[in-house]
Amino acid sequence: MTEWTAANLPSFTERTVIVTGANSGLGAVTARELARREATVIVAVRNTAKGEAAAQQMRGATTGPVLVRELDLQDLSSVRRFAEQVDSVDVLINNAGIMATPYALTADGFEGQIGTNHLGHFALTNLLLPKLTERVVTVSSMLHRMGSISLGDLNWKSRQYRPWLAYGQSKLANLLFTSELQRRLEAAGSPVRALAAHPGYSHTNLQGHSGHKFRDALVSAGTRVVSTDADFGARQTLYAASMDLPGNTFVGPKFGFVGRTQPVGRSKQAQSAHTAAALWEQSEQLTGTKFPL
Repeated sequence: MTEWTAANLPSFTERTVIVTGANSGLGAVTARELARREATVIVAVRNTAKGEAAAQQMRGATTGPVLVRELDLQDLSSVRRFAEQVDSVDVLINNAGIMATPYALTADGFEGQIGTNHLGHFALTNLLLPKLTERVVTVSSMLHRMGSISLGDLNWKSRQYRPWLAYGQSKLANLLFTSELQRRLEAAGSPVRALAAHPGYSHTNLQGHSGHKFRDALVSAGTRVVSTDADFGARQTLYAASMDLPGNTFVGPKFGFVGRTQPVGRSKQAQSAHTAAALWEQSEQLTGTKFPL
């Protein structure tokens, strides 16, 4: 069997796809390839000037429309405004994220990484679900395996902040969110499916922002040696967004960093139904959004 690539994407004519964080990296490649398959793509970004510059590179005579809309996942009021402007959507791709950044708080007082990578997307998904027809794809990471969910201190207020552990927690939260969302969709009799994907280790603008020069230099050096490009990383997301897969499938490269795109395994913690349900309840309380179906 030939290895699956973006060239194998089916037509997305008359379908609308939202891609968060689509102004660069994996998100930009994901949006570009979907536009090439004639999807109407909504580039959901914090900086609309950068989003428009990226969209110009995606548009062409044979592509679907590429629209730019403002979305700041670190501000729930922005998330609500964005959701209110969406009439309908077929596929939501929760791609945007930050990695191993210094401690900071979002507009709503959440630790930056859990706030951006999980809570912002959690709220967005729940607000859009009544308008969504096909699937939600959330981009996680292999580094979910180093994560641990602290239900008593999700926002690192009583623990010593560790940028990489905070990132791991947020990526683990993405998988637990996906599994609990799928459980709820099935219970509600909804045809919408929740899936997750991870890119392996792709060289994007995510790396090297921890605030520690030596550590960032090591990460950058390692990235040059073992990373793949954004086209390879986005392939995993595109596969999850287009192939006929069961809900709660986790897609990634067969060998972690490289290999055929396929369903892959996840950590034992990522399989905990109890933790997934508890995280969902806490996320509802923190964001003021609930499962609407």
